[in-house]
This record gives sequence, C-alpha cells and structure tokens, in this order.
Amino acid sequence: MRHGIPSTAADLEVLREFEPIVRYTKGEKFFPMEVESYVRASSLWLHVPGGVDEEVVAEGDLTMDGLVQRREAPFGSLFYLRFIHPLDLQESAAALAGERRLAKRQQSEFHAGLGRLTRGGLLPRLGDGLFSLSLLLRGNVPGATAAAAALKYAELREQNDRYVYQGRVVRQSGWTICQYWFFFAYNPWRSGFHGVNDHESDWEMISVYLYEEGGRLVPEWVGYASHDFTGADLRRRWDDRSDLELVDGHPVVHAGAGSHASYFRPGEYQAEVPIPAPRAVKRFADALGRFWRTTLGQETETKHPLRIPFIDFARGDGLAIGPGQAHEWTPNVIDETTPWASKYRGLWGLFARDPISGENAPAGPMYERDGSPRPSWFDPLGFAGLAEVTPPPGELEVLEGQCAQLEARQVELEGLIDDEASVLHELGVRLQSMRGSPHLATESGRLEAEAAEEAARLTGLRRERAENDAVLEGLRRRVERRRAGGADDPRAHIVHAAEPVPEATMRFNRAADLWAALSISVLLIGLAVLILASPSNVWAELVVLVLVFVIGESVLRGTFVRTVNRVAVILALIAVVVLFFQYWKLALVGLLIGLAVYLLYQRFLELRA
Repeated sequence: MRHGIPSTAADLEVLREFEPIVRYTKGEKFFPMEVESYVRASSLWLHVPGGVDEEVVAEGDLTMDGLVQRREAPFGSLFYLRFIHPLDLQESAAALAGERRLAKRQQSEFHAGLGRLTRGGLLPRLGDGLFSLSLLLRGNVPGATAAAAALKYAELREQNDRYVYQGRVVRQSGWTICQYWFFFAYNPWRSGFHGVNDHESDWEMISVYLYEEGGRLVPEWVGYASHDFTGADLRRRWDDRSDLELVDGHPVVHAGAGSHASYFRPGEYQAEVPIPAPRAVKRFADALGRFWRTTLGQETETKHPLRIPFIDFARGDGLAIGPGQAHEWTPNVIDETTPWASKYRGLWGLFARDPISGENAPAGPMYERDGSPRPSWFDPLGFAGLAEVTPPPGELEVLEGQCAQLEARQVELEGLIDDEASVLHELGVRLQSMRGSPHLATESGRLEAEAAEEAARLTGLRRERAENDAVLEGLRRRVERRRAGGADDPRAHIVHAAEPVPEATMRFNRAADLWAALSISVLLIGLAVLILASPSNVWAELVVLVLVFVIGESVLRGTFVRTVNRVAVILALIAVVVLFFQYWKLALVGLLIGLAVYLLYQRFLELRA
C-alpha cells in the first residue's frame, strides 16, 4: 500500500514527506543552493539593445530587496545578474589552475572514459566540430568563467554548507503538486563534461503529483524535467518499478553532470541539440532521413539529421543529497507571493548575447527568458501531460457518468433513427408514385433532393450510434476494471522514454578513441593539402579521402560490414542519378514502354476472365 500524509498537513510537511534523493556524477562541482547568497555575491546589469551594458548595482551591494526593486527601462531591455566579472588572461590562468587544485582536494575529478567521441560516428563528430566552431561566431561564456565560478561557489559553500531546494505546493483540478526547484550557481556542461553549453546559474525542477483519498494525500506520479522530453514522457507512475526507484518512499533522481537534467535511471544518455535552420531545410532533411531509414532500411546514429548528439553523464556515482543520505535537504517554501520569484523577471546570470540562447543564463522559476510566464510554473499538470488525467478516486465516478450519458444518447438515437427511417420510407413511396408522370418532374426533383438530405441524416445517426457502441464497450470495460481494483500498464502513456546508452556501444578500444579525437582535424588538414597539391581534381579526391576515413574508422569501431553496406547503397543511388541524367531519354522511353506493356497485360487478363 502506498504511504500518504494527512491532507490537512502544512505545505512544508507535504514537501518533506516526498522530497527526492538526488544523486550526482563524480566530478560535479555545483549543487543546489539558496538564492540569497548567490544574489549577494553577484552584480546587477541592464542590457539595452544597441547600447552598452550598464552595471546597475555592484557586487557586494546587491540585496534581495534591491533585486526586486522596480526600475524603469526602455522596451527590449533586459536585466541580468553577473556572478563572475570579466577575467583577464592572468586571472583566467589562475582560475583554471585553482579549479584543478580544487578538484584534487575534493577528489571529484571527472573522467569521461573511452568511447565518448567514438560512439557518435564520423558525421555526428563533424557536426560536433562545427558546433564548437560556431562558438567563435556567437555569444558564449568564456571557458575560464566556469573555473572561476567553481572557486567562488566553493567559497560560498564554506560559509554556508547547506543543500537547498525551493519547494512549492500547488493544487489544481483535484491534484496536489509538490514542485522541487533546484538552483545552481553555474551550468558547466560544455567546459566540464563535453556537453552543449555553459551558462551562469541554472534552474531545474521535479514534481510529485498527489491525490486525496480517505483524508490522506497519496502519490501517483512523478515528473522529471529533462532535455529532449515533454509532456507525458516526463512522468512515471509511482508503481513503475522498471524506471522509478524509491527509497523509503522518496523518488531517486540521477542528475546529468553539468547540465543538471533529471533522469530516472543511472547511465550515460545521448542528448540531441537541434541545428538552427529554415523550416524548409528541416523538412527536407527529415524527409531525407525517413527515406534513408525507412525506404532504404539503413540504421543511423540519430533519427534527426539536423541534430547534433551529445552525451549527458548521469552516473549517480558522486554526491547524494536527500533523506537518509550523507547530506540532507534544507527546504525553502515559495509561492506566487515570494518577491524574488514573482517580481524579478530578469536573467539569473550572464546575458552572453547568444542568438540561440544556449549560453544565456535562464530566468527564474516563474518566467521564461523573455519575461513571459513559465508553463511548468502556471500549468504543472500540462507540463507532465496530466491536464486530461483524472485523479484515481474520481475516475470511476467520471466513467460511470460518461456511460450514463452515452446510454441515454443511444436510447435517443434509436428513436431518432426510427423517425428518420419512417420519413424516408414515406418519401420513397411518394417518389415511386410519380414515376411515368412527366408533369410531376419538378415535384419529383424536389422530393429526391429532400430524400437525399434525409438519407444523409439517417446515415449520420446510424454512424453515431455505431461509434457510441464502440466507445461504450471501452468505457464499460474500464468501469469493470476500476470496480475490481485493476490498474493500467504504468508505462502505457510513454511514447519516447529516456534510455541510457547501452554499455556495449559506449566502450571502444583506445586506438578507436584516439582516432575519434583526431579524425576531424586530420580530415580538414587533408582537404587543405588537396587544395594546394591538386586543385583541379579536389572534389574527386575529397570523395576518395572521405571514403578512406569512413572505412578506416569502421575497422576500428568494428562496424566494417555495416559501413561497406552503407557505402554501397550511397554509391548505387549516385549511379542511378548519374545514369538518369546521362541517359534520361532512354530511361523515359523505357518507362513508357514498360507502362504500356503492363497495361496490355492487365487488359489481357480482363479479356480472358
């Protein structure tokens, strides 16, 4: 039996009853903290489009009251906090050296292990390289900033070594939702764990969904915020033992290293980041990907051609925080009246001027970066795809009510169908009586149109009755199951589940891993040599060079047969295209003759029958 808590309990008691256990990856340097110490250690800035960013409140002078103070600013302006001031070369070197000493002292050095680069293949690595180069052309957080942030955060922890979540309890549509918001001083996914982005500050959240029964609040669902997943895919039912781990009634979260995304199981997850592109280009790429996978039956590392795969390490082998762990939570209850949550709409860290926002700091729990309300705050049910789900105690009543409504409608339909059939019969008799009377042609046409309308109405009523029968059958089965205490498959709602990368695909030999690290650079150098040495044949030589790289890598990765098959398919497609353009007239003539022969064959079979 699921444990619960009296429905009259205070919000803090409810939060503590179901607060999660969060397990981090070894090497993680930032953990959930209180917001006040971060704000006091930051400065407040104003960004005005087309202007120079202005420091509004200096570091050390900013208070929580000062943060929420109303300030006038032009349209398009943006307030943001800054945790780390710009570093010069000497400060950057000192920060990087200090971070290395800190990691050794804390015994929290991260090791990606073999296979991080290798498991993605040559094409995804090329995309990864282009993505890295794009940081030179768009706003980004300097690499040494992460090191300086780690040192500054370590100092704050020495002053206040508490692990804090911002807890909120909200009641909607018969559900009681416990939201646990985690605030981090920094997101070092790119610089620390080979991920997508770095940004100052980070907000993450998980939710526990409770229903009331017998005067107690009982858990039914948990929802974990994660990169590529939305709606129902974010949640698991409380009795789903294949994914959800519980320790003494507390859900276990495995946090991504640096990204702080939440996962149900430990492991290494492949996250995909979309490449910004026009909609028409995306549609073409998706169609090409479907053709490759479905029509040609070829496997790919990613199902989306315009997405770059990255690894999110959620091993759970580092610090653990929560009930019964070495470190426990300090809760801070918040709601819509909490000033820093409701009144400050700016960013909680550096505005890096990144056009795709990946390196810009996030806004707070109530707002998006543009200041609009955050859906996970004002619509926690919709966030996890629960807006249409009735709490279990009320579901049987709703089902029985729907059954009663449909049964009443079926009785009504029977009467309507009989009435419509009688009217149609009468019209049919009148039409039959007009046959052979030319002077009644106009009246006959009017009656035929009226009869057609009546027949359409009768067909619609009969279709509705048949559809209602099917719906009623399903509702009655569900009513019987609910009365008998039966439960649905706890995973029936999941469309795409986050799965750790299988161990077999993660580990390669050191030669393959070394090649993965060098291959893109070697390929670019090879292209440069071809341009200088033989510019007239560079395209043909480039194709040969790429083929050599692809096949050589397949030997190292143990995928030689599959790679040769893919190369053969690509060459066959190229040959078809070349032959068509070279001999399109003959191809067209052959197609026409083939169609003619096929039609003759069909007609011959018809005549024989």
